[in-house]
Parts: sequence; structure tokens; C-alpha cells
Amino acid sequence: MKERSARIGIRAAREGRQKGGSEEERKKSILEKVSLEFELYGKSYAFETGELAKQATGAVLVRQGETTVLVTSVISKEEKDYDFFPLTVDFMEKMYAVGRIPGGYLKREGRASDKGTLTARMVDRPIRPGFAEGFKQEVHVVATTFAIDGENAPDCMCVGGASAALLIASAPFDGPVACVRIARNAETREFIVNPTYAEQETSDLELTIAGTKDYISMVEAGADQVGEEDMLAAMNFGQEAIAAFCEKQAEFLSMVDIQKREWPIHVPDASIAERVNAHYDAMSAALKDADKQSRIAKVEELKASIKENDFSDEERAAWASDIAAACKALEKHAMRRMIIETGERADGRAPEEIRPLYIRPGYLPRVHGSGLFQRGQTQVMSVATLGLLNEAQRLDTIDPQTTRRYMHQYNFPPYCTGEVGRMGAPKRREVGHGALAERAILPVLPNEDEFPYSIRVVSEVLESNGSSSMASTCGSCLALMDAGVPIKAPVSGVAMGLIKEDDGVVILSDIQGLEDFLGDMDFKVTGTPEGITALQMDNKARGLSTEILGRALAQAKEGRAHILSAMLDEIAAPRAELRDTAPRIETIKIPVEKIREVIGKGGETIRGIQDATGASIEIQEDGTVHIAAVDQAAGAAAMQAVKDIVKEPEVGEVYEGTVVGIQSFGAFVKLTPNKDGLLHISRMANGRVGQVEDVLNLGDTVKVEVIEIDSKTGKVSLDRLEKPDAPASSGPGRPERSDREPRDRDRRPGRSHREEASSGDSRKPRRRH
Repeated sequence: MKERSARIGIRAAREGRQKGGSEEERKKSILEKVSLEFELYGKSYAFETGELAKQATGAVLVRQGETTVLVTSVISKEEKDYDFFPLTVDFMEKMYAVGRIPGGYLKREGRASDKGTLTARMVDRPIRPGFAEGFKQEVHVVATTFAIDGENAPDCMCVGGASAALLIASAPFDGPVACVRIARNAETREFIVNPTYAEQETSDLELTIAGTKDYISMVEAGADQVGEEDMLAAMNFGQEAIAAFCEKQAEFLSMVDIQKREWPIHVPDASIAERVNAHYDAMSAALKDADKQSRIAKVEELKASIKENDFSDEERAAWASDIAAACKALEKHAMRRMIIETGERADGRAPEEIRPLYIRPGYLPRVHGSGLFQRGQTQVMSVATLGLLNEAQRLDTIDPQTTRRYMHQYNFPPYCTGEVGRMGAPKRREVGHGALAERAILPVLPNEDEFPYSIRVVSEVLESNGSSSMASTCGSCLALMDAGVPIKAPVSGVAMGLIKEDDGVVILSDIQGLEDFLGDMDFKVTGTPEGITALQMDNKARGLSTEILGRALAQAKEGRAHILSAMLDEIAAPRAELRDTAPRIETIKIPVEKIREVIGKGGETIRGIQDATGASIEIQEDGTVHIAAVDQAAGAAAMQAVKDIVKEPEVGEVYEGTVVGIQSFGAFVKLTPNKDGLLHISRMANGRVGQVEDVLNLGDTVKVEVIEIDSKTGKVSLDRLEKPDAPASSGPGRPERSDREPRDRDRRPGRSHREEASSGDSRKPRRRH
């Protein structure tokens, strides 16, 4: 393992700048940096600090290969009076990093792409649990892509960069934290750490896992129906890799002269918790209600009563956020203690019990496919739409992927939780949940050759009380099956929770909103009977081990099987036929050299076919032509039009063509849109024809047979079938050779007729000018 490090003290440089110093010293301080280059698992990495963005509280340049990202952290000087931790993470995709100019009119980066949003979430989730409780300074982490080498993805590096930047800032943060992506070669079954894009292509697993050397805090995975045992083995391997990267990060940080800083940690007045906790029994009673809105009303009524009766006006004004936090803590403690001590949940279920299911595929008319999935008080309507492949989403991001054929979009309107709010662009949570459901379905979709459609599924959350992303996954599977999409296997999903108090651990199946909000883990698992297709886990409890995750995977498998059985009772397999409202796509292959003929000058030909038939036509570079139409007759007409354009006549074939040109020696007949043939005058009728117009005129339709094709020129010779008799009034036509005057050899062009001149011809000599 090759390793190089350089260290220059930063404290002296900072002191020099503060005291002024000479110009030479100031210039020197600008260039000072600390760097560590190392190799792990066959790939090269680097950390750097001290040269860039020195006014940020912490800044680290991270590299994998030549992919380079600057990660900065800034901690505000003022303490905020919030009842939550104000952490913001932004991932800035810069198109210059891949040598491209952004699309659009403005030609500059706009709102983050879905991939950028998902990367920001991926950085946020593992670092958020590491901050000290009571830390209320605003923290802003920004990851800016400087260079992307097209081989190494930048997202995992950003987590390590954020951890290092926060620790350099001396934040009250439990680090180092690292993140790795684990792939598995589908043939050799060997695990790969932080695979290149090419290595990921040959993998049946994409597991992103983050945490410290001691515990896991975040998991994200997509898999091609991988078994629970293999997934757990990948997690164990990932935990080992995380520990190795944390050691390297710690080594880098030991080289940096970190300025220790004591940040204020807010500690509320002890009497607040004492007064609030006195209402434990009342809170426990209020929580025991299966109806979400009713339970919320009871809990909020109790909290309002505590604030009103246990605190004075002055205390409420001074301790507003602390009182709210104490009430929330009481609710959390009551819910968790109830589960740990009694094994009973707020809605009366046992830990492994799934809420009642209501499933209806084909719920909506007209649409291509739909499915209503309800589990308890979480209800989702998923709707599938089929389109041509050229309707796939075009991506303008720093990733190599340029199109997305399958699109899943998740909407979470305010009314689904009984609230008033603004409707607008999808928020980060909506983008994340949509991406999870999309990843869950992708492994079972048919490829383009089997099913040449673009597919869009939209999941509308109509009610929400936890696990709406898993309801979206189940609803999407129903919608696809209802649409007749030949998926390889049906997919179901379930969200698992965790309550961990000292040595007590309870794993919950199908968590509701309260258990997600106040529990220690949100672990979502999707898959088929054969294995897992997607995972997502956020952990709020330190000390989460792979042993606990293994138990959660096993319990999730039982929950998924229960839900899938109920789904298959309603729709056992994809519909055999598409809906009448869905486009039918027929596919043919044409020679590549014929593509230009089908398209026509400026697209005139293909547009003409589409306008005339109402079908949609897509032509790919390899000559594959997809023709889509809701009306089968329209599709057939468009298909025939394309076939006619690329058709090459063969000897013996019969056509009914239109006369498109007339010459003295014959008529040109259109056989296909791009091919004419010659019908010689001698083959137009029985008997002698003096002029073509005596038997044929422009625009006439004539039935002909191909009798010869010139192998060199491609010219086609025709014979007329069902010949009429030549009219008696037909002119003499061209005389036979024997009826013509003998050719006077002396009158051939260019001759001066010298013989006539020498015999005394009166012809005057040519005048010369």
C-alpha cells in the first residue's frame, strides 16, 4: 500500500496572519496545506486541507482517483432556539466537473437534480445522529464537485469529507464517520469496495453503508433479488471497510493542528422535565389509540394542558422550546417503555404484526394501469403509464447515465396527513421515497427487447401513517401488473422499526408514523420471494450491530411474504393484454442505410406517416423501429408505410403502382415510395403502341410484374399484367430500321462534305471571322 503524507502546522500560520507578519509570511501561509494520500482495497484516495476555503469553519478536499470534491462545514456563531437540530447539507453538481455546459436557456446550474438531492440526503443521514444532544448552532455542509473522472462516483467520498470537515471545525460530533459502496461481481461473487461505474455494471448488488468503526448509521441498497444471508455478509464486509476508512481519516486528522473550541450545549432547566414527566400515566393512556388523528388530538390536548397548568406565563415565554422538547421526550419515553415492558404497541399490535390490508388492482378507468394499496391508515394510489422509448427521461447530470427508462415519482400532499400546506416542487423526502420505490422495482422489469416501452409510475399518497414509501412500492407493483407489464416477479415491501433501551431490543414490523418518529430505526426492505431488491435504513441509536440488522431482515422477510400473498390473491400475474387505452408497440428492423429514407428530408417523410396514421414512430441508430398506436389499424398502416419505404423489389413480385413519369420509350411506375420501375412501351399493350399516352397517362394505376433488376445500377424493368389491346388509332410510332432513309455517311455531324465541294457544288465557302 503506497502512502504519502505531508504536514505543516496550521496554528502558526493562523497566528501569523492574526499578528500581521511580513508579506512573504502571508504568501507562505496561503499555500500551506496538510495532505494524506493512501490506497485501500485497490483504489487511491486523498484528503487535503489548509489550502482552499479557509474562511469556512472546516474544509477538506477529497479525491478518489481523479474525482475531486471540496466539502466545507460552517457552524453559526449564534445559538438557535429550535426544538430540532438545524443541520443543512447541499450537494452542488457542477457541470464543468465533467467538461460540459449546462443545458437550458440560462446555461448555468439550477435546482439540484434528483441525483444531487439523493446525494445530499445520503450525506445528511449518517452524520446527523453524531451530533451532541443540545447542540443548537446552525450547521451547513456543502459538497462541491470540482472534477469527475467518469470512473469513480463522488457521493461516498462526500460523507468522509463532511466528517473530516466537521472534526476540523471542532464540532461536537461523534466521528470519524465514513461511507462505502459495496458491489459484488456476479460471476466471481467477490465483494468490491467503492466500485467504478464499469465494475458496478457487472454487479448484482449495490450496497451503500455508512457509520463509525463501531456502529452502522445508514444503509441504502439495490439488488437483483439477493438473499438475506448474502446481504448480511455484504453488510459485515462493509462495516469492516468503514472501519478501515475511519482509521485513515483519523490519521489525516492527527496531522492537522485542530483549534479546539468549546461550543455551547444547551441544557434546559431540570425542573421542566420533572414537571412534564409527572404526567407519564396520562401520556401512556393518550397514546393507546389505533386512530392516528384521534391519538394526535389526545396527545396535543395533554401537551397543551401541561403547558397551561404547569408553567406560568413568564416560564412559557422563557422556556417555550424547552417545554416543547420535554413534552416530546415524554411522549417518546412513554411509547418506548410501553413496547419494551409489555410488547404492546400504541395501536394494540404485537411487534411482528402487520396492519390490515386493502388491495385493489385496476382501480381507475382509462389509465394504462393502476393499483390501490392500503395498510392501516396509509393509503397510496399508484398509476402506470406506458410510452415510447424516446419518451424516457433525459438526464443532465454529472453521472454517466443519460436517460432513465423507468420513472417512479412519489407525491406527498398535505391533505394525506390532514394538514394545510403549500403544493409545489417535490421536496427532498419525496424525491428520496420515489427513488427507493423505483430501485425496488427496477430489477424485475423486462428489458427493452422484451418490452420496448418507457414506463412512468406515479404514487399519490392519499393517507399517511407511516411506511408510505413501502405502500408506494406495493401499489406500483399492482399498477404494473394491471398494465400488463411482464415483470419477472412481484415485489412487496415493509418498513421495520427498532426500540432499543439498554439491553432491551424490540424489532417492529410495519411501523406507523409514531414509531418512525420516536423509534431508533427506520429500516425499509423490498423484495420478491427469491430475494431482496432494495434496502434503506436510517439509524438513530448508537450501537446498532449487524446482528440486530440480521434479525430485522429475517422478520422483514416474513412480513413481505404476508403482504405479497395478499397482493397475489387480488392479481396473480401481469395481465395478458395491455389496456385498450395503452399504445401497442410493434417493432421491426430496417437496414441502417435506409434510416435516412424513412426519416426523409428534414423529417418530412416520418412526420407525414405520423400525421396520416396518428401513430408514433421511433427509430434507433441500429435500425430498430418502434411504432406505437392505440388504434391497431393506425399502427398497422404506419408499419406498412415504413415497410414500403425500405422494401427492395424482387424479380417476380407484382405491384399496383402509379404512373409518375412518361418518356417516348416508356413509363415510370412507382413501386415503393422510394423506388420506380420502367415499363417499356413494347410491354404496355397487345399490339403495336405508337405513343405511350395512347394507353397510359400520368396518375394511372397499373398492375405490373418485376422481370429484371440490373445488378450494377439497380434499375428495375417491368412487364404489364392484364395488357389491353393497343388502340387501332395509335400513331405510326417509331419506324422500323428498314423503313428509314439510308444514313448518308457524308452528313454525319462534324463532316465538311468535301466531296460535294470538289464536284462543283455551288456551296459558298465558310466565312471566317
